[in-house]
Amino acid sequence: MKLKTKDLLTLSELTPKEFVELINYSTKLKKELKKSGNKPILKNKTLTMIFQKPSTRTRVSFEIGMYQLGGHTINLSSNDMQLSRGESIEDTAKTLSRYTDCIMARVYEHELLDKLSEYANVPVINGLSDSFHPCQILADFMTIKEKKGKLKGLKIAWIGDGNNVCNSMIYGAALSGIDMSIATPKGFAPNKTVVKESKKSANIELTTDPFIATKNADVVVTDTHSSIHNSDPKRIKKFLPKYQVNSKLMSTAKKNAIFMHCLPAKREQEVTSSVIDGSQSVVWDEAENRLHSQKALLVALIRA
Repeated sequence: MKLKTKDLLTLSELTPKEFVELINYSTKLKKELKKSGNKPILKNKTLTMIFQKPSTRTRVSFEIGMYQLGGHTINLSSNDMQLSRGESIEDTAKTLSRYTDCIMARVYEHELLDKLSEYANVPVINGLSDSFHPCQILADFMTIKEKKGKLKGLKIAWIGDGNNVCNSMIYGAALSGIDMSIATPKGFAPNKTVVKESKKSANIELTTDPFIATKNADVVVTDTHSSIHNSDPKRIKKFLPKYQVNSKLMSTAKKNAIFMHCLPAKREQEVTSSVIDGSQSVVWDEAENRLHSQKALLVALIRA
């Protein structure tokens, strides 16, 4: 498959059809890998990865994904590049475009990705920014479809911080016809523009009550209350204990509801061990699916 967009920075670049096709192609590549291995359809292609911040799942899944498709990766930290010495993003983007077939960047500020996208002649992928995390959502919705057999008509409950992952998940809900109920403390709601845009094609509910959000939910999702972007201990107190996903909160969702978390998790903070290690948790399938969904994305953006 081939996407109309050159880059994937938020998820809003995709059409509903492209979003579903990407998820279906991810599943196809997963089955193919487990049966006989993936074909080297990205042979001699190179992905350059820029990491301003630490990474486990993003780095490993992209690196292994390119290898399984016959391609190569180059890993660059800020200290490895002339960016640390004052070279502009514009010049960096133009230079890398002469060497590589695709750029994936995991950055602190989303504006850097916008500039990379503007000046690079090759596809640019957001591996995480302070505003969005589209790659995580591709894996999440692939996992939901695997477990539920469909997307449209389901209900997702998001509990906690209306952060970068939440913003991209809202776009995912709008693209797939999923209802989404988001419970956050006051002052921690998701991006207003994202919500406004997505309400045009999906039922997006905002509340401060976690039990309202999880009522009859098919999927319950949370994320850390502190992150690389904000690790203030005082911040966490605004979420606990009210916004912790525990057995009591899960009991208000549907009996066959699944629990998801993009990881890394802080156990006994945003989620209890009994939930993340329990029978309803699909976090390890979710983590694995980063590999398969990102391979689908790479093929769709790089392959001519």
